[in-house]
Amino acid sequence: MKSLAELAAIKEKMQNKVVLREGSSNVRVVVGMATCGIAAGARPVLSAFVEEVTAQGLSDKVTVTQTGCIGICQYEPVVEIFEADKEKVTYIKMTHEKAKEVVEKHLKGGKVIEEYTISSIK
Repeated sequence: MKSLAELAAIKEKMQNKVVLREGSSNVRVVVGMATCGIAAGARPVLSAFVEEVTAQGLSDKVTVTQTGCIGICQYEPVVEIFEADKEKVTYIKMTHEKAKEVVEKHLKGGKVIEEYTISSIK
């Protein structure tokens, strides 16, 4: 049995993650979590975005959420990034490690990682 203090700490930690996923920021990270995405490894990708956005102090600027099928199953896990007044960026074949890199370079640094995007397909 957990103590009341331990339960309160768990509640606070989880509430921060829920707020992060439901925020209304200028930047939205949307992870495809349909059956195909989950089978391809979207769960760890979603977790990496949530954890890294929090760790980088971007929670007030970036909302991380999930959606169903994006429609390009062969490229799962798929992540779309929507920024105000910019074109949507679609990252494909994402991994936990790539997600952390996207947070660092794209969300924090402002530079799209072209080789991870759908536009890199020839």
